[in-house]
Amino acid sequence: MRLVGENVEVAVYATDKALQIAKSQSLDLVEISPKADPPVCKVIDYSKFKYEQKKKQKELKAKAAKVVLKEIRFGPNTDDHDFEFKKKHAINFLKEGAKVKAYVHFVGRTIVYKERGELLLLRFAADLEEFAKIEQMPKLEGKRMILFLTPKKEVIKKK
Repeated sequence: MRLVGENVEVAVYATDKALQIAKSQSLDLVEISPKADPPVCKVIDYSKFKYEQKKKQKELKAKAAKVVLKEIRFGPNTDDHDFEFKKKHAINFLKEGAKVKAYVHFVGRTIVYKERGELLLLRFAADLEEFAKIEQMPKLEGKRMILFLTPKKEVIKKK
């Protein structure tokens, strides 16, 4: 195995010799890259090694984008004023970088107005075309018809 680390001459050693070098420094022998030929091991304090790995994972997790999903609910008989009000909220959500899930909830016998709900969602998507792109077209799932919108990159304002 190839041995690396502080106060160690980088070279290829036998396993027992590498363990002996690590023990002489009161450190651990940690396998860094097992798929290399020969495998690479490092003389290091194992707890310190684990701590640094955890720290790297945390950094990567912090840099990952957090996707926020906002929901907007309509009824099949939503009036123009309510529609405009909800559209303004959706625009604000999209500008903040959140995805929008718009849905029409059919209660009781209103399920017979499926096409009215679909037209409402398509109108909603068309009105928000400059702010968002459609991720999923209107789809009926149980008593809800759902539409997903994703913000366009150029629309998102920085906080």
